[in-house]
Amino acid sequence: MSKPIKPVSLNILGKEYKIACPQDELEGLINTAQELDAQMRKIRDTGKVVGSERIAVLAALNLAHVASPSKSNVADTEFCNHLVELRQKIENVLENP
Repeated sequence: MSKPIKPVSLNILGKEYKIACPQDELEGLINTAQELDAQMRKIRDTGKVVGSERIAVLAALNLAHVASPSKSNVADTEFCNHLVELRQKIENVLENP
């Protein structure tokens, strides 16, 4: 049985993005978008990086680095799959502003 999909509007760095998301993942997506927005604003406010796309890439790298398991631990398959899904969502947003 498929999960019910709900459209959600996310505001990231002053731009609105409409994304379809399974109902049970909605809260996580909103939290992730808020964290991404905060990270992007932090990078933008340094004044060292120009352009939304560059800021987004740096923010995504920072967040992925913080979230990735340490090299001494065996990577959890579910965690890795979640990172892949988040990356795909970020790429979709960047491709379809």
